[in-house]
Amino acid sequence: MSADPTTEPYRWRWLILVTVIVVEVMDLLDVSIVNVAGPALEESLGAGSVGLQWVIGGYALTLGAGLVLGGRLGDRYGRRRMFLTGLAAFTLSSLLCALSPDIESLITFRLLQGAAGAMLLPQGLGLLRENFAGPELTKVFAVFGPVLGLGGIIGPVLGGFLIEGDFFGLGWRSVFLVNVPIGLAALAMAARIVPKKRGDRTVRVDLVGAGLVVASCGLLVLPLNQGQEDGWPLWTWLCMAASVVGFGLFALRQRRTAAAGREPLVTPGLLRKPAFTVGLGGITLFFGGLAGTQLVLTLFLQLGRHFSAGDAGLGNLPLAVGTAIGSAVSGAFLADRLGRKVLQAGPLIQLAGAALLWFELDSLSAGSFSIWDIAPGVAVAGIGAGMVIAALFGFILAAVDNDEIGSASGVLSAVQAIGGSIGVAVFGSVFFAQAKTGDFTAAFHHALIVQACLLVAFLAITFLLPKKGRPEEEQHGITPSASDSGSAGSDAKQDVTA
Repeated sequence: MSADPTTEPYRWRWLILVTVIVVEVMDLLDVSIVNVAGPALEESLGAGSVGLQWVIGGYALTLGAGLVLGGRLGDRYGRRRMFLTGLAAFTLSSLLCALSPDIESLITFRLLQGAAGAMLLPQGLGLLRENFAGPELTKVFAVFGPVLGLGGIIGPVLGGFLIEGDFFGLGWRSVFLVNVPIGLAALAMAARIVPKKRGDRTVRVDLVGAGLVVASCGLLVLPLNQGQEDGWPLWTWLCMAASVVGFGLFALRQRRTAAAGREPLVTPGLLRKPAFTVGLGGITLFFGGLAGTQLVLTLFLQLGRHFSAGDAGLGNLPLAVGTAIGSAVSGAFLADRLGRKVLQAGPLIQLAGAALLWFELDSLSAGSFSIWDIAPGVAVAGIGAGMVIAALFGFILAAVDNDEIGSASGVLSAVQAIGGSIGVAVFGSVFFAQAKTGDFTAAFHHALIVQACLLVAFLAITFLLPKKGRPEEEQHGITPSASDSGSAGSDAKQDVTA
């Protein structure tokens, strides 16, 4: 339940907001900070292309596969307990990543880190819903969004700075060690300020359903990562087919669980809403393409143009600046005025940026190169991406009933993470397949073709989404009071789980 606006607000609630933001930024950094670590990992641990894809995408895979389960565990055992447990596990797994003696260990610890994040992150938004109400809750999310956007932008820049600085001779290990003091400080603060509140032991956790999600995600991403390296043998296609069956079994189990009067991991009604299920496909396509092209840009700069880790991190700034501009313009007024059309303009602008980047790559000379040679195309693509990011979730949630928003948000966040993992696998395979010949420009071209196909498919999907998005306050579970149009009324009863 959300905080009751008629009761005295919890005095440490703003420190809870700070702690949750710190934890969320840690997650965003871990999604992108290792993008610039490829050459360092290859030199230190002998990581090949497949190993690098698993280090980057494995975290997002287990994070996405476990997010909905993590929210349900918070319902049962209490959000404070799961927040502290998840944060401790996340910090410990970060330390283990930094101490990894070989690439296999690093991949294993990255998977564990993603699983810890899946237990941790849903509790953060749930804690905010429990301790803020009414207009304060709206202010919380107004602060939350821009700060998290900044976290995603600084990831590659911070990663490049740490690797190139080689502080204390730690090299790439510092990108994981940076989480340890931050995590310990957040853990100490959370243990002091987060109020104790018992969970609901009557909530049953569908472990079979959670197992189906994890297995299905693994069966999908494993062949995408390994297929190119192994020549796409029969087992890769069988695994992908089995993943489709697994997701179908999961949906069937959710319906049967609800029919039996038990709590499913995902509200079955969501899966019967065409706009929501179509939206899941749109999120997979969009964030898969976004994560994949970010990776390819960094690989091109480091492997193709021999940028240092620090310079490659800075090379992401045109994309980051473009994304920030697009998000600001879309979020400030375009989404409200244009409705669904902003989601259609976004991919068109991205396609224009990709076309410009294509010609910029063709015009590169064999001699000197700077990021400014491709900055216009990258920045234009970023503007288009930002326009979509600012509005996409709201438009999909417009098709969801108020009492389903919590479950829907968890599913959307999970699909976003899994889509990013798939994007890393697909774009990494496409890029490295051509890069083996030494033609890195052609490798980037091939990645742009894949991106264009995903953007066209996403554009087609947008026509099936609602014409107008749900008002922001309704997405946060706040509806206007009938007696006082100037104040916020009752909150939606279901917590946001992710």
